[in-house]
Amino acid sequence: MSILTDKIMRHIAPKANDMLDMRSVVMGLFGQTGPEVRSQLGDLHRNYASASAVLRNRTEDVAVVWLGNAGSITINRTVYTVDNCHWHSPAEHTLNGIKYELEIHIVHRSAQNQIAVVAILYRYGSPDPFIDRLFGSLKNLTTEDRPLGSVNPESIDFPGRNYYRYKGSLTTPPCSEGVVWTVFQQVKTVSHSQVDALKRVLPPQNRNNARPTQPLNGRPVLLYDPPRRGN
Repeated sequence: MSILTDKIMRHIAPKANDMLDMRSVVMGLFGQTGPEVRSQLGDLHRNYASASAVLRNRTEDVAVVWLGNAGSITINRTVYTVDNCHWHSPAEHTLNGIKYELEIHIVHRSAQNQIAVVAILYRYGSPDPFIDRLFGSLKNLTTEDRPLGSVNPESIDFPGRNYYRYKGSLTTPPCSEGVVWTVFQQVKTVSHSQVDALKRVLPPQNRNNARPTQPLNGRPVLLYDPPRRGN
């Protein structure tokens, strides 16, 4: 598929807490064909539910942390319960060589303490409905948790069905390895004021909280491209 030839993303270095530049995936590991297409990966199955949550200023980012069981996603028959979501600005992955304005990471953990992260990129445009719900709570947010009441992670709204899949590590301490990353190919929109609100409450040195890039070092990347109906 020629559309994949120019796909460029970034992900996490195993130990350096740095993002990897997936340019080497496109032009090196997979030549001109792009990431390996795997239709058998299947749609990302989620079973989310409403649960009590707080808005937390962790100084390196702003996070929604669920205090109760807010449901899960299932990847390769492993169930991962949602733990938190947080934002990076600018985005930590790139697509088609474009570095977008914002990225959300939805962090999940299995019963064996394995980690799976779902990432969504944002470009400037219409306000994001999920962030819009948090907008009032973001004002003057300190390091004291701010209750949000009941929040359903499903309201984050996954964009489309196509996604990239690879194994890396967390972008923030403790930088755990063996993390299953799912990065949606479709980009959502966010307003300038929403990005500003997420950054304004952080210390000045942390307001641009994306990690620098590192070489991919041969790590494989898969693309889920669902079969077309009728095929």
